[in-house]
Amino acid sequence: MENRGRGFVFKPYQAPEQSPFDRLFEIFTELITHTSGDFDEAIDWLRVLDKEYNLTTAEYTIDDFIEDLRKKRYIKDKEGKEGEGGTEITAKTERAIRKQALNHIFGNIKKSGAGNHSTKYSGKGDEQTGEFRDYNFGDSLERISMTESLRNAQINNGIGEFQLTERDLIVEESHFKAQMSTVLMIDISHSMILYGEDRITPAKKVAMALSELIKTRYPKDSIDILVFGNDAWVIEAKDLPYLQVGPYHTNTVAGLQLAMDILRRKRNTNKQIFMITDGKPSCVKEPNGDYYMNSNGLDSYIVDKCYTAAQQARKLHIPITTFMIAQDPYLRQFVQRFTEANQGKAFYTGLKGLGEMIFEDYQTNRIKRIRG
Repeated sequence: MENRGRGFVFKPYQAPEQSPFDRLFEIFTELITHTSGDFDEAIDWLRVLDKEYNLTTAEYTIDDFIEDLRKKRYIKDKEGKEGEGGTEITAKTERAIRKQALNHIFGNIKKSGAGNHSTKYSGKGDEQTGEFRDYNFGDSLERISMTESLRNAQINNGIGEFQLTERDLIVEESHFKAQMSTVLMIDISHSMILYGEDRITPAKKVAMALSELIKTRYPKDSIDILVFGNDAWVIEAKDLPYLQVGPYHTNTVAGLQLAMDILRRKRNTNKQIFMITDGKPSCVKEPNGDYYMNSNGLDSYIVDKCYTAAQQARKLHIPITTFMIAQDPYLRQFVQRFTEANQGKAFYTGLKGLGEMIFEDYQTNRIKRIRG
């Protein structure tokens, strides 16, 4: 169906053309994330999938794909000791993985007409997003895009007798230029791969996507990523594809203390901590350097230190949002008390939808003006 006079052209949907390389590359980047950067293992899985789903043809094989990866500088020979062979991915591949994670997660977030983020502070935003929506009663006149509205009027009403009605009006979205400093904490204790469920890969993908979003869309914001097991340490976004779970307990206190140390050095008014975990805190480090560990139940000595850390973050005006990817009732009780101590938020979720929830919460927190 076509109606060029009014500006509409309807055609059957055609999927965008993808080259054989692009189709395989999308699968390859997904596999390389699951294998923690192990190229050989990812290619082995790709060959298995090829046999089952006929991903390649006689004209373009897996070997051709590997050759193209090398030509396009997505892979290189390992730089190790003499006699050590093998192949590894490059920084170009790491960037591609982060971009794909962003597209997969951020692209799934559905947009509503007026947005579903609430804030207790009124007033217009001062940063244009480049996104448009229909006018709703109560929208400020300053937010109306005259160019888009006039274009709409011509399409809807024709150019013979020009008229502009409320249904033609288009509003450009905006938000505050409030800077946000975020620390994302990822649990890498052994339970993140127990019971036949891979929980670390979705956490890695969320971290890569959030990092890419902030660097590309909010360059004035900052994100620091840390992992915590028996101890806690900072990692870079480029390290995420290689991140693996270790034989660790869960030292939540160490992660929170490191996160607060990072945020104390930030000058931004808005600060927050996102914590992704699936298990109970089971470890703390004593002043003398020894570790106190207890995997059986919620040890009162350990959880009390967690509550104290949550209260410390509250005094620093640092809200903590906990994403608990487990459904155990006794863990819920701990998270509820932890959240009350910080006056933060908690989400009890499975792996599905984790990314969308974190992105939505990031956008919500970002437009709040936190007064210290």
